[in-house]
Amino acid sequence: MENIYKKLTNLQSELKAPKGQRNNFGKYNYRSNEDILEAVKPLLAKHNLSLTQSDEVVEIGGRLYVKATITLINIDNLEETVVNTAFAREEESKKGMDGSQITGASSSYARKYAMNGLFAIDDTKDSDATNKGAKPTIDDKLIEKAKSLGIDINKLKTYADGKNVDFNNDYLKKAIEKKEVKQ
Repeated sequence: MENIYKKLTNLQSELKAPKGQRNNFGKYNYRSNEDILEAVKPLLAKHNLSLTQSDEVVEIGGRLYVKATITLINIDNLEETVVNTAFAREEESKKGMDGSQITGASSSYARKYAMNGLFAIDDTKDSDATNKGAKPTIDDKLIEKAKSLGIDINKLKTYADGKNVDFNNDYLKKAIEKKEVKQ
């Protein structure tokens, strides 16, 4: 009988989790928590493993975070488990979303990254990986150009956030191009 770590290693080497989602604005593919679950379920059965996902809202430094916990259980020995967690910060408000939708989006994000960690899924080509958890730096020259055209940067960022799109240099360049065409 294999221990849970051997089973996990075998599962990790077999897992192919395609990027089944598309961000047309950013022109990149990404995988969701649901994509990972769809790919991992047959392997869980094959290796006699079970998986649970749970969330907890926690306060850290006065901000609310969703803490996602993924637990992998060896069905052959129920005392053997591997646990991985990830956090996602809840925005205080997000245009076009109510509180439960904000929590749900944070939950999906945290679960995805907890799954990535547990199953050693490499997201180096994902947009989330390119900013390494930090907000992208916006070129000062682009900000000045946008302001000179009368673009309200804060409103534009709020609009992008409401559309669940990364506010980055490319997004700002496109906004500037649209404004220049209209003038």
